[in-house]
Amino acid sequence: MEYTINKLAQMSGVTTRTLRYYDQIGLLTPARINSSGYRIYGQKEVDRLQHILFYRELDVSLEDITAILNKPDFDQTAALKNHYNKLQTKRARLDKIMANVEKTIAHKERGISMQDNEKFEGLKEKMIEENEQKYGDEIRKKYGNETVDASNAKLMVMSQENYVAMNKLGEEILLVLKEAYATGDPSSEKAQELAAKHKEWLMFSWPSYSKEAHAGLAEMYVADERFTAYYDKHVKGGAQFLRDAILIYAGIK
Repeated sequence: MEYTINKLAQMSGVTTRTLRYYDQIGLLTPARINSSGYRIYGQKEVDRLQHILFYRELDVSLEDITAILNKPDFDQTAALKNHYNKLQTKRARLDKIMANVEKTIAHKERGISMQDNEKFEGLKEKMIEENEQKYGDEIRKKYGNETVDASNAKLMVMSQENYVAMNKLGEEILLVLKEAYATGDPSSEKAQELAAKHKEWLMFSWPSYSKEAHAGLAEMYVADERFTAYYDKHVKGGAQFLRDAILIYAGIK
């Protein structure tokens, strides 16, 4: 069966504007353009849109979705099974967060006891899930499944005190990065303070520390545009400066 862009938009809940944008970026091209100039979508395009929406539900970027769907060996059935498993994981995490909210309301309104560690149920899973989606493949290739799994496990049992301290230190690192970058010297005292704080921040989740691993992660900050964008958003050129400071700290530069 074939659908005009308006019919497909109505059926899928995706706006015609979004469908046109998907066509523009090469994510979802119509099967053909009819004699009146209208986009016409067939079964293949309907199935592809379904996959796109599944991936979007899992917060995968449009750029990554395009790369996945355009792979010559893309397997629709395997992808659907993967969608299902990830959605189950997401549902379980959301159930935990909802239970967390319910407990917190009961604690606030009725004084029902709530342990501090209960206040973070479902939230740390979200952090791990987002990290896996964004950087999982690269990190696992670089450090191995055992190391990454151990890091995730350490994060899961982290106390409330350490969880808060880790996030506070992460914010402090961005402030120190600005101060260190202003020196223009990655070997300066402030830059080396930055590298030391970065190590301290890593150790909240890393099972063990090595200078080589620290330096390897620093190199990824420059090699991977997603890491670069995070630091450069706060300080232009910050990712490379942090990398250089860490390499000096680790005695590799």
